Amino acid sequence: MRWALVKVCLAVTTMVVVAFAVPLGLVIKEMARDRAFSNAEREAAAVAPALSITTDRDQLERVVASAGSEAEMAVHIPAAAGARAVDIGRQRAADADIATVRKLGRASTSEVDGGSTLLQPVALSSGEIAVVEVYVPESEVGHGVATAWAVLAGVGLALIVGSVAVADRLGVRMVQPAQRLVEGAHELGEGKLGCRVPEEGPTELRLAAAAFNSMADQVVQLLANERELAADLSHRLRTPLTVLRLNTASLGDGPAAEQTRAAVAQLEREVDTIIRTAREAKPQTAAAGPGAGCDAAEVVRERMAFWSALAEDEGRKVRVAGVERPVRIPVARADLAAALDALLGNVFRHTPEGTAFAVDVHNGEDAVIVLVSDAGPGIRDPEAAMARGRGSGSAGSTGLGLDIVRRLAEETGGDVRIGASVLGGTEVRIWIQPAGRERTPGRGHRGGVRRRRRGRLVSTFNRSRSLP
Repeated sequence: MRWALVKVCLAVTTMVVVAFAVPLGLVIKEMARDRAFSNAEREAAAVAPALSITTDRDQLERVVASAGSEAEMAVHIPAAAGARAVDIGRQRAADADIATVRKLGRASTSEVDGGSTLLQPVALSSGEIAVVEVYVPESEVGHGVATAWAVLAGVGLALIVGSVAVADRLGVRMVQPAQRLVEGAHELGEGKLGCRVPEEGPTELRLAAAAFNSMADQVVQLLANERELAADLSHRLRTPLTVLRLNTASLGDGPAAEQTRAAVAQLEREVDTIIRTAREAKPQTAAAGPGAGCDAAEVVRERMAFWSALAEDEGRKVRVAGVERPVRIPVARADLAAALDALLGNVFRHTPEGTAFAVDVHNGEDAVIVLVSDAGPGIRDPEAAMARGRGSGSAGSTGLGLDIVRRLAEETGGDVRIGASVLGGTEVRIWIQPAGRERTPGRGHRGGVRRRRRGRLVSTFNRSRSLP
C-alpha cells in the first residue's frame, strides 16, 4: 500500500510538472526570440531618420557605426537617377529577400547562416525604398533560454521529490497503524489476550484500533465469564456431594463402604481443583427489570426443606423466620438458591454435628435482609474469608461460596457482612436492594440512611431470633 501510494503520487506529480513546465519553457523561448528581434528593430529604427535626410555614404556609415557595428547591420540603397546603388555593411540576406521587402514595403525576417536577419524597409526622400538589414545571431535568440529551462527542470524535480517524500510519509502514517492492527489480530489469535493496538493514524484506522481494543476487552471478559460459570457450576456440585458424604457415614464398615467414601472424597477433591482453576471467574446473574427476580421467601422455604432433612439426621436444631409472606428481590431464582446452598453447605461442612443454625428473612423499607447464622466455632478472619479463592484454609474449602453470595448482593446494589451471631457462631448478613426500587450501586452499608435503618433492622432481629 505504501509503495502504491508513492507510485501514484510520482505519476501524478510528473504529469503535472510536464504539463506546466513544457509550455512554460516554450513561452520563455519565444519571449527570448521576441526580445532579440525587438532590439534589432530598435537598431534599424535608429538609422531610418538619417536615411530619410541623406543618402551620402560617409554620413550613413557614421550613423550605422553609432547605431550598431557594421558586422551586424547593413544598409541597402537602390540606384536612383544619376546615382549608383549604395551598400553599407556586410550583406547576409539573399538579394531576392531584399527585393521582396523593397517591393512589399513591410519588414520581414529570413534565416541565414548562424542566425537570422531583420529586413526593415525605409522610404527615402527620392521616393525609393532602402532596406536596413540587422543580423541577429542564434546565440542572442536563445540567450537565457537554457538557464530558464534548467531552473524549470530543477523546480520540477524538486516538486517530484517532495511529493514522493510526502506520499511516503503519508503511506507510513497509514501503513504502520494497519500493520500494528494486523499484528494485534495475530497475537490475539495466538492467545495473547493482553495485546492492544495504539489508537493512532488516520481517523478510520483510529476507529478500527478502538474497535479492535473493545473487541479484545470483550473477548477477555467473555473468557472470564466462562471460567466464572465453570467455577460457580462446579461449586453448586458441593450440595449433592455434601449429601453423599453425609450418607456415606451411615454405610457402616466394609470394603464397599470404604470405596464409596473414597470415591466421594476424590470427587470432592476434583471439584475443588476445578473451582480453584477457574477462581478468577465472576457469576452471571439475571438483570433486574420489570417482572424479573424471584420470591426470596419461597426459595428459602424450598431450600430449607431440603437441608432440614440432613439437619435432622445430624441432630441440628433449625429455625426459619420471615418467610410467611412473599418477598420479591431482583435476583434469579437459581442464583439465590445457589447462594443459600453455599452458605448452608458451609454450616454442615465447617461445624460439628448437632450445631444449630437459622435462616431469617426480613423485608425492610430500605432492603431485603437474609441472615444465615449458626452456633458453631465462628470465623477467625471474616475479611480473608470474603476473598475469592482463598477459603478458610481447611480441607475442602475454596473460598468461592461467600464470594458468590457477595457478588449476588452487589449486583443489586447491596452487600454482604460476616459477624458474630446471637447463637454464638457465625452470622452472614446479605443486604439486597428490593425489587421495584431504584438501584444504588456502591452505597451498601456506607450511606447514613442505610446505617440508621440497618440499626433498626438489627435490633428487630436480635429481639426475635432464638432457637426453640
